[in-house]
Amino acid sequence: MTKKLKIKLLPNGEIQMETQGIKGKKCLDYIDVLKKLVDVNIIDTKPTEEYYETESEVITDNSAEIRTDF
Repeated sequence: MTKKLKIKLLPNGEIQMETQGIKGKKCLDYIDVLKKLVDVNIIDTKPTEEYYETESEVITDNSAEIRTDF
């Protein structure tokens, strides 16, 4: 799945951001991305289901396949 940031600008001036395709605590790194895009104060975070999932990565060597879960 492609990693995405969904950003909504609300009529009251608030900004909502949701990550998609980013599993585990890595999604929290994207809070800094939002802070760099616009001068905002983060007042609330709510984990999605993906926050509690782990991301699998396959590393292939010439002779072996190593699977790691983060």
